[in-house]
Amino acid sequence: MNASDTIIAPATAVGEGGIAVVRISGPQSLQALQSYFQPTAEKEKLTSHRLYHGLLNDQYGQHLDEVLAVYMAAPNTYTRDDVVEIHCHGSQQVVKAILTLYLEYGLRLAEPGEFTYRAFINGRLDLSQAEAVAQLIHSKSESSRQLALAQVEGQLSRKIFDISKKLFDIQVLVEAWIDFPEEELPVEDVHRIQDTLNRFIDKIQIITDSYNSGRLLSEGASILLVGRPNVGKSSLLNCLLGEERAIVTDIPGTTRDLLEEGLTIGGVPVRLVDTAGLRQSSDPVEMEGVRRAKEKIMSADLVLLLVDGSALVNEQDRYAYEACQGEAVFLIRTKADLDQVADTSFAVFPEYAISTKTGYGLNQLRLAIADYLLGDYLPNSESVLISEKRHHDSLIACRHNLDNFLTALKAEQPLEFLAFEIREALYHLGQISGQTTTDDILTGIFSQFCIGK
Repeated sequence: MNASDTIIAPATAVGEGGIAVVRISGPQSLQALQSYFQPTAEKEKLTSHRLYHGLLNDQYGQHLDEVLAVYMAAPNTYTRDDVVEIHCHGSQQVVKAILTLYLEYGLRLAEPGEFTYRAFINGRLDLSQAEAVAQLIHSKSESSRQLALAQVEGQLSRKIFDISKKLFDIQVLVEAWIDFPEEELPVEDVHRIQDTLNRFIDKIQIITDSYNSGRLLSEGASILLVGRPNVGKSSLLNCLLGEERAIVTDIPGTTRDLLEEGLTIGGVPVRLVDTAGLRQSSDPVEMEGVRRAKEKIMSADLVLLLVDGSALVNEQDRYAYEACQGEAVFLIRTKADLDQVADTSFAVFPEYAISTKTGYGLNQLRLAIADYLLGDYLPNSESVLISEKRHHDSLIACRHNLDNFLTALKAEQPLEFLAFEIREALYHLGQISGQTTTDDILTGIFSQFCIGK
């Protein structure tokens, strides 16, 4: 991306609405606005961060639209460059006409994420904050919004900065003593370094342990409903959704393919998947549904294995049970409104009794699902949750270097070895903040943004 030219893009989603916003950023922003914008009140100079009413005319003096326009002078802008926003009527044709006008003027259409990329390279955001902007835009629940907002506001960045600053001080100390090979590190410095690194290793462990919960809050969890035909999978799906989404009949094999719906359980966005009844079948369509269900089990975050609580388990139940081996499973005993049969065949799994007719046990099941998915982690002002695998892997690598440093320090290995491990630890932290991130990784991250952000 060329960060020195002036770019333009729609900042609002494509479609019809009350208003649309076209954003311009770069050194020619103000000049471009003044070339075609005619304020209602004559002004010699537009004041920064003031909204002006007026008309936007094309190069032939023809009116394009009645607009509101604002000029924002650097560095107090999102990109830290000069920025202009034109608020027009929310018509795709109006937006297209404005874009065409300014592209012919000489501005360039922004690439995906280029406004946020400029905010990053100009020092307004570090890389973890920039990534969180995209997460905030795509947040699927209140909890995922809170998680993304905390990272945008620098919660993770402050932790990384604090650790990096202290590690840099240790690096300077170790490398200073390399120039005196006949001398050893003072004992008090060794103890202080050990204490500091052990604290940081504990802090990093806490953050990395939050990854699964953070990922589920950000991306959502996949929950699979499995069991033999007519055990109540589709009825449970409908009850959790609060609507009749799946067809429910007494005919075995009604559901022959995966049926996926989204909802929120305990603040976690969930993809609830109803599967074909697991049983041996000669029907090729049903067999394909069973194959897809088995394949999906391996990628699910949680499997709800349903059995009829009013009857003993049978061979079809055992077939479903075998398909779930090695996965995270809740055993759901359905038809709790009927007389229950004592059966401990699948007692290895956490067990919940429900009735989709009366609603019995459904709230308890929802709470159990939320507790399982989130564990002890909930977003608040104190906790730091990470949801990006890139961050998780970098922190794991950093912790590995710190462990190696302490092992080498205890073994009284040469100071060059210690300095290497500290440099590597700082490199991996820099991958999170963007200080040591390669251009290929940056391109990959910002290409996932929408145009206009």
